[in-house]
Amino acid sequence: MKTRIFATALALATTPALAQDPAATLPQSVGQVAPALEAYANDALFGGEWADETLPARDRALVTFAALMTRQDSTALGSHIELALDAGVTPAEISETITHLAFYTGWGNALAAAEAAAPVFEARGIAAEDLPGADPEFLPLDEEAEAAREENVSGQYGDVSQGVVDNTREVLFRDLWLRPDLAPRDRSLVTVAALIAGGQPEQMTFHLNRAMDNGLTQEEAGAVLSHLAFYAGWPKVFSAMPVAKDVFENRAE
Repeated sequence: MKTRIFATALALATTPALAQDPAATLPQSVGQVAPALEAYANDALFGGEWADETLPARDRALVTFAALMTRQDSTALGSHIELALDAGVTPAEISETITHLAFYTGWGNALAAAEAAAPVFEARGIAAEDLPGADPEFLPLDEEAEAAREENVSGQYGDVSQGVVDNTREVLFRDLWLRPDLAPRDRSLVTVAALIAGGQPEQMTFHLNRAMDNGLTQEEAGAVLSHLAFYAGWPKVFSAMPVAKDVFENRAE
């Protein structure tokens, strides 16, 4: 491993896409307590996953932030918000991701992420007035796709909770998903990442298909799974793999 670690350090120093240095997110205490973990992080994670250009570093930073927010990993959130900003994720996109994932991971997770982001934003001179407000000009609605989604959900669950059906329609798909400061592909990307990190693969079929309809490629989706194995754990990713396999195969037919 030592030879590979040296190669990793060289790759990190010479790869323009990694100029923001994800290795800076690793606390020094890791080397003091778990030297082997530090080696795996530097070699397999930072020099392997982060250096793989199948998924751009900017997307990896956004996926990582979504996973950490889902897991309410407050210790790591601040440094990874800084990493995401340095990797090209805009403050507006961080703000919108927090808002979006409040609906997919829970309000408490969003509040914790906002608490972690506040000092980073303050240090960088990012004020509330620089961020998306409550009433933007919405993106156009795909009426056909929304009608099909609504028919499916209403038909299955209208007798179970009409409130959920109505809020899903009015608050999520006719409002939240149409906000313009996080692109549809990125909304799908963070939603899929959150579902994997939260151990909810049964919800992935719809959202992975939507992500690919919004422009995520199969190769990029595969890279998301590989990346999240480190940040969410191998068991959660292997629980998601059969769902991804089915989606890929069905789309290829």
